[in-house]
Amino acid sequence: MENSKGKTEPDADLAQMILGVGPCTKLLLLLIGLVLVFPYLEEGLIARTLLGILFSSVLLVGAFATPHTQRAFSLKLGLALLGISLQWTALWTANLTILNLAGITYAASLGVTIAGVLRYVLKRGQITADKLHGALAGYIMIAFAWAFIYAVTELSTSASFGPGHLDFTQPGTLFKLIYFSFTTLTTTGFGDVVPLTNHARSLVMVEEFTGVFYVGVLIARLAGLYPSPSIQ
Repeated sequence: MENSKGKTEPDADLAQMILGVGPCTKLLLLLIGLVLVFPYLEEGLIARTLLGILFSSVLLVGAFATPHTQRAFSLKLGLALLGISLQWTALWTANLTILNLAGITYAASLGVTIAGVLRYVLKRGQITADKLHGALAGYIMIAFAWAFIYAVTELSTSASFGPGHLDFTQPGTLFKLIYFSFTTLTTTGFGDVVPLTNHARSLVMVEEFTGVFYVGVLIARLAGLYPSPSIQ
């Protein structure tokens, strides 16, 4: 029996590890909560305000969720605050240009947070519950980031996605693209939302292999924690 904590920890039961709590756990719960309550917070000013608070919270919690250098933290926090400012301005003014800028900033902010999560998860050392939760949170954030990219694409070039016209002044439009992004990332592809232009299709293809690559890297990382029984 191994006495070293570093050697016994990788053999710990995964069910026990999942019960842990950390900064990434909070981010994961916030993201899952956002997915679940989003359809109920689309109509009415109060509902959209609550939805805006949840989106703002995701960016802020993501900025603090993983270890970072001072420069990386400044970048994450700066993008988060800029995205939040643009989001609230777009909410109160209903200006599609500002909404477009908010979408670009949100995608960039989530991208930087995802990079930080990946660096944290793939770093040498023990796999903890917080790292597992961070890996799942990163996967969900990829879907959200691509949804914002699709929204910016649709706002820039109308009828990039369909069927039917996507009107961002109407409730439910962004959620359709989030739903589409999740089905694309997981290669489910139900077909009820589809890319209609070649530039939109090219973005969809990039998201598809991003999802496959992300899962493949994580499996390789976890597999590396469990050496072959022949290795002493």
